[in-house]
Formats: sequence, C-alpha cells, structure tokens
Amino acid sequence: MSNAGYHQLPSGGDYDSRQAQLSASMNDVLQRTTESIQRSNQIAIETENMGVEVLGELGEQRESLLRTTRRLEDADQDLSKSRAIIRKLSREVLYNKIILILIIILEVGILIGLLVLKFAHL
Repeated sequence: MSNAGYHQLPSGGDYDSRQAQLSASMNDVLQRTTESIQRSNQIAIETENMGVEVLGELGEQRESLLRTTRRLEDADQDLSKSRAIIRKLSREVLYNKIILILIIILEVGILIGLLVLKFAHL
C-alpha cells in the first residue's frame, strides 16, 4: 500500500509549536476584540449621556418656547382689544367732528338770520 493520497501528520514538536502559536494568536485576537468591545461600550455610554443632556436641554427649550408662545398669544389678544378701542375712539372723534360742524353751521345760520333781521328793520 502506498501513502500517495495521505498527508503525513506533523511531528509532535511542530504540532505543539503550531498549536501554541495558534493559541497565542487566538488569545491576542480575543484580547483585541475584548478591548474593542470595551471601547465601544464606553463610547456608547458617553453617547447615551450626551443624548440625555441634549434631551434635557431640548425639554427646557421646549418649555421656554411654549411660554413665549403663550406670551405672544396674550400680546396678540391685547393688541386686538387695543385695535377695537382705537376704532371706537376714531368713530367717536368722527361723530364729535360731525356734531361740531353741524353746531358751527347752525351758529352761522343764526348769525345770518340775526343780521338779516337787524338790517331788514333799518
């Protein structure tokens, strides 16, 4: 029988040294992977903390914007009331002007009538 299709197993010393190298290599890979996972976890924790801070700041800004919105709505209502008051005052001023014009016309008419009466009797 020939050994043509079979490979010879490495001798005991070569096999043990390759196993030791492979084991050391695997331990090195495992160590680097563990360190990488630890760094990733640390980054995730820092990112989460930053997210919590940002979320808190956004909540404060939201409250501030809501307060500002309420103040603007109150100011808008006040402006609407002011506009209504100004329109009412404008109408009253117009009515007063019309009344004054009518009084002036009436007084001028009375003066003209008095002048006519006075000069008609002369």
